[in-house]
Amino acid sequence: MSFTLSRRSMLAGLSSVPFASQVFAQGAGGNAVIYTSNSAQAVEAVTDTGRKLTPNIKISTITGGSGQLLRRIEAEAGKPQCDVFWSSSANTLGAFKQLFEPFEAKDRNAVLPSLRDPANVWTAANIHVVVAMVNKNQLGGVPAPRSWADLLDPRYKGKIIIADPANSSTAYTILWGIDKLLGGDALKRLAANTKVSSAAAAVLRSVGQGEYAVGLTFESNAYAYVAGGQKEISLLYPEDGTFTTAEYLTLIKNAPNGEQARQVADLLMSKDCQIALLENAFRRPSRTDIDVGKYVELPALEKIKIFATDEDDAALKRNEFLAKWQALVAAAN
Repeated sequence: MSFTLSRRSMLAGLSSVPFASQVFAQGAGGNAVIYTSNSAQAVEAVTDTGRKLTPNIKISTITGGSGQLLRRIEAEAGKPQCDVFWSSSANTLGAFKQLFEPFEAKDRNAVLPSLRDPANVWTAANIHVVVAMVNKNQLGGVPAPRSWADLLDPRYKGKIIIADPANSSTAYTILWGIDKLLGGDALKRLAANTKVSSAAAAVLRSVGQGEYAVGLTFESNAYAYVAGGQKEISLLYPEDGTFTTAEYLTLIKNAPNGEQARQVADLLMSKDCQIALLENAFRRPSRTDIDVGKYVELPALEKIKIFATDEDDAALKRNEFLAKWQALVAAAN
């Protein structure tokens, strides 16, 4: 299933976003540091919106894999250098919960309660859908996959790439979901077919540049290549069901710029910012008052077959699961 943007180009700018719809009170000025696993386009959408809605705050960002950044926050716990972490799935954040400060975002009621931590330790900024990013020019005569089960076939050996789940919450979400959906020896068979990259960004580049036929990733990341005009790239929403996960933001305990951090959290939760992220980085909003189809041509969630997973269980068993996957990869190589 492939979708293209006919009404807006990939980076149309923020001129079409209705900033007048959200008025922010001007709090204390200063700096705020965000550690984020998001793309340059997503970061730019946030900082551009921030210049309009929170001009009194200078936002700085440090990017990297979610797992890497969370371990950095853990190492800095005695003297935090970060104010806001954006973002990761609950299945990864759960192991680091002691590092975060509870907060109540200004627009939290626009988000379903199921997408908010009961103790307000984190709140969903957007929702991700897992896909397979397929480069048809690199299939080498192998039929295009239609399901996760297809990717276990030895015909796909050496054609698939995924990030290291120890560094990437995206990869952890995918592998946990496949294990729960297919069970048995599914992970073992997938490990035999798959190259593991240390960085999630390398998955996208490798498929986009024709090094691999299939990359396992989130919809928003892969769709940028479709929107950018690469007709050989398509998005597979597996017919046996795929997985969704919320992407959360949280405040760092004892952050150096606590008041500014709360303003940045409100910015990320604002309608204007979530529309900008949708238009420019294809991030599905967590808010219920934004019609995705008005801004980008992505399928409605209700048209995608979803297989539900237990993120609390995934967080609880993270270390055990990572060790299992690492052993399977080592055995396959």
